[in-house]
Amino acid sequence: MLEGVGGFAGGNVALSVGDDGVVMIDDAMPPTLGIMQAAIKSITDKPVDFLINTHFHADHAGNNKTMRELGARIFAHENTRERLMAELGHSEKNALPVFTFSHQMNFYLNDNDTYIFHAKNAHTDGDIIVYFKNLNVIHVGDVFLNGMFPFIDLESGGSIIGLIAAQHRILSITDANTNIIPGHGPLAKLADLKASVTMLEDSKKLIKALIIDNKSEDEVVEINPLSKYQQWSREFINTERMTRQVYQSLVSQRK
Repeated sequence: MLEGVGGFAGGNVALSVGDDGVVMIDDAMPPTLGIMQAAIKSITDKPVDFLINTHFHADHAGNNKTMRELGARIFAHENTRERLMAELGHSEKNALPVFTFSHQMNFYLNDNDTYIFHAKNAHTDGDIIVYFKNLNVIHVGDVFLNGMFPFIDLESGGSIIGLIAAQHRILSITDANTNIIPGHGPLAKLADLKASVTMLEDSKKLIKALIIDNKSEDEVVEINPLSKYQQWSREFINTERMTRQVYQSLVSQRK
């Protein structure tokens, strides 16, 4: 695991190195490409053969073009390719995944049985979870941020209900020895993921009750029902923004 926070701009990157080559999950952002490449170089002299995008955001797929031009074959969910194509256009085809899937797929590389599955309408509509079964390691992308409020990209198909469902699915394949690589934040364990699920479910319950009580979005923000979770706030997603995105997600899904 190459930790993005403090190491380089972008999400957490994972590397699997073995006889079959180098498999990389996510590739951070262009401004710190050199730092990321130096970190990879400290682990292996081999080129990256396979690159898996957990979703389309630039802090996780921002170096796709360079990595593909260096020989990596890029894998992603089909919605991730569509989102990248809409954002970058055909002129940047080298930044696009060349292999996509809709529900699930398997990798059998470096003596690892690796199961990859789609987390529907969670952080985005193209999130995938990468489960290294033999190693008991899971890279979950931005479906889970360790110790932080999540960003729910409503405009790109994300939802609070889908996010909770995705985290429950991850819990179903997690035990006390599992290492969970979050999209951002330090390496996580089962207790960290359980804490996130509890926070999300309670946030949904608190805000849903206020919606049922016909409170407007601004009124709910004024009430600040998530003040008890202040420790989950970060500069990007604080309690106000978390409240607004949960409110908007729940109202949208009622329509």
